[in-house]
Amino acid sequence: MSNQIVVAGALICDATLLVAQRNRPPDLAGLWELPGGKVAAGESEADALARELDEELGITVTVGARLGADVTLNERTVLRAYLVTRTAGSVEAHDHRALRWVGADDLDDLAWVPADRGWVPDLVAALRTR
Repeated sequence: MSNQIVVAGALICDATLLVAQRNRPPDLAGLWELPGGKVAAGESEADALARELDEELGITVTVGARLGADVTLNERTVLRAYLVTRTAGSVEAHDHRALRWVGADDLDDLAWVPADRGWVPDLVAALRTR
């Protein structure tokens, strides 16, 4: 059986990054993450991320370059982040407790989901070059 890939989107607009506060599971509820989800069988990573962000945020995106390194969640699951650009829709929390736009100086202080914390240096660099 192949590994499960989970994709996350880094949406940057006007030098701020969209972060999403989890509702579930209980051990991650209240923590912040890059929104995204699982890649379905036969789906490309870009298609999966576009679908997930449409479902979770109500936006259409173009998936860009990879961001940072893969994060191993467990022996079968890998998390990957991509830069995304919103092409349509307004951001709304369909699946999260809250959404926030944060700047580069705010990232270290956020209560991140542990898996996403490793991307903070990459996110800071991406925010500072926009």
